[in-house]
Amino acid sequence: MVVSFPDGSSREYPEGTTALDIARSISQGLARKALVCRFAGGLMDLAAPLPGDGALEILTFDDPEGRDAMRHSASHLLASAVQKLYPGTRLGIGPAIEDGFYYDMDIPGFPGGEALEAVEAEMRRQAAADLPFVRREIGVEEARRIFSERGETCKLELVEELAARGEPLSVYQHGDFLDLCRGPHVPSTGRIRHFRLLSVAGAYWRGDEKNAMLTRIYGTVFDSPAALAEHLRLLEEARRRDHRRLGQELGLFTTGGDGGPGLIYWLPDGAIVREELERLWKDAHRSQGYRLVVTPHIAPSGLWKTSGHYDYYRDNMYFLPVDDGEYVLKPMNCPGHIIVFRSAKRSYRDLPLRLAELGTVYRHEKSGVLHGLMRVRGFTVDDGHIFCTPDQIIDEVKSVVRFALYFLGIFDFGYSIELSLCDPGNMCHYAGDASQWCLAEPALARALDEMGEEYRTVKGEAAFYGPKIDIKLRDAIGRFWQGPTIQFDFNIPARFDLTYTGPDGGEHRVFMVHRALFGSLERFIGNLVEHYAGNFPGWLAPLQVIILPITSAQHEKALETASGFRAAGLRCSVDRRSETVAFRIREAENRKVPFMLVIGDREAASGAVSLRRHGEGDQGSMPVGQALDLILSACRRPDLPDGGEFQSAEIR
Repeated sequence: MVVSFPDGSSREYPEGTTALDIARSISQGLARKALVCRFAGGLMDLAAPLPGDGALEILTFDDPEGRDAMRHSASHLLASAVQKLYPGTRLGIGPAIEDGFYYDMDIPGFPGGEALEAVEAEMRRQAAADLPFVRREIGVEEARRIFSERGETCKLELVEELAARGEPLSVYQHGDFLDLCRGPHVPSTGRIRHFRLLSVAGAYWRGDEKNAMLTRIYGTVFDSPAALAEHLRLLEEARRRDHRRLGQELGLFTTGGDGGPGLIYWLPDGAIVREELERLWKDAHRSQGYRLVVTPHIAPSGLWKTSGHYDYYRDNMYFLPVDDGEYVLKPMNCPGHIIVFRSAKRSYRDLPLRLAELGTVYRHEKSGVLHGLMRVRGFTVDDGHIFCTPDQIIDEVKSVVRFALYFLGIFDFGYSIELSLCDPGNMCHYAGDASQWCLAEPALARALDEMGEEYRTVKGEAAFYGPKIDIKLRDAIGRFWQGPTIQFDFNIPARFDLTYTGPDGGEHRVFMVHRALFGSLERFIGNLVEHYAGNFPGWLAPLQVIILPITSAQHEKALETASGFRAAGLRCSVDRRSETVAFRIREAENRKVPFMLVIGDREAASGAVSLRRHGEGDQGSMPVGQALDLILSACRRPDLPDGGEFQSAEIR
């Protein structure tokens, strides 16, 4: 058989040759690093004989498919260790996930996190045994027999689903452990050496609250001890920055309890952060020609039936009986903005019409996925909808991308861009016909190309009504989060029969761009808390200055100084408690107050203050006026963009 390689070369090999054989013939180093292979376009185990002529690519941990294979193989090693230590354990599923893996299991007598050390030790024992992962294809009846004998009810459910779809069945075995699995896997357990079990959680089978609760064990695995150590360091840093912990410590928000899961209650300091963001957002939008609107929190469900959201998102919507009709607690703002557009007859001279709203929406998220500010049931979307003519669409998309990057730049976020397209093989999941998608998708690509932005395309991630640009924001420790999104919609305007009067006097279909630049205020503030580790920039800090009189003799001077700082527009307070000044400085540091002003007898007599900066310590003594100027400069709000800036110039 003839095997070709990525460099364009090719060689003949005898039938039955495996990818691992070929890797060894190239170099022993490659053979040691090889995890799986891609052959003739499909992924395969290295130990499987190649089926004939084709293109071969050896994949290592440097390749996404290689990492996934290592992680998935580690999940099998985890499940095997648990079954060894806890006989009677029933298996759920164990996929690879970003940076790691997990396995859901029903584990009798499992004590929780305290058992992870023993499970990890058993995994290391099996890894040292270098047991091969052996794949075998089986029929439906054999699968039923195998998993019935083992009492694996979850696996039997999966067998029936796969059989109903006509998909082939296969199992993987290493040692005594056997699992239903599509694969591929690394050649043997000996390839899995640098791993760590991280945590234990509960998870409903198939994510359905009506099903049994299983135990989910999370872990991570890498190809070197240095990479594992660095990942564990980043995990510890992420725990230190966790917005849920910092949100409580800094008094920003509270959740849960009698207030209901997934609902955010903003505390006074958190409300200040939110208000400052809203103020910047509103002023920036007005500078760019947006018209701010406000729409109701409920509306007749017919609106969402017309828009198509009712069919696609019904399970995530809250319904209310009003009079004799059905209303919806709004899950998105689009229909409300359409009502605004339809409130007057529109001419081409009115377009583009840019509407924006900080609109609170409500979605029925399952309790198992709720997560601090990041995943909630009630949140405020910084929504915008641009109604424009076909020839304006490219420029409007470019201006929105630039606008989004302006906001990310303010907070020093990095970013990457994805162009999310439809899945041509499943057009039944999308509104409109294929010809419309063939026009819309290149329009977004053209906008990004003309801007010179790098991006990757992702099939199957488009909104049901059109393709979209997703901008992932990268935080201070390198994590990517869901950020701004820009969506091209040719479908909903047709559903609502939205038109404008053209130069020819005729009615023409309007085009529509959906966009959110923060995404949601809740999630964005959660991102900011973790990005800054709670150390907000001066303009955003809830309390910008705290004045610390050393004794009661300086109280009057401290209050007078605070009054002047407040008059200058700063958020300032005086800590007059009787504790030592060192104690009060530590508390101010823990509250992450950007500036502290210490006033003793000498400062009070000379009209000076001793200035301290959070995290930097003493900055020396200086006149009150000098300190005020310094702090005002450090707490100055970001500059607004010039009017029309994003219609003509790029933000790099």
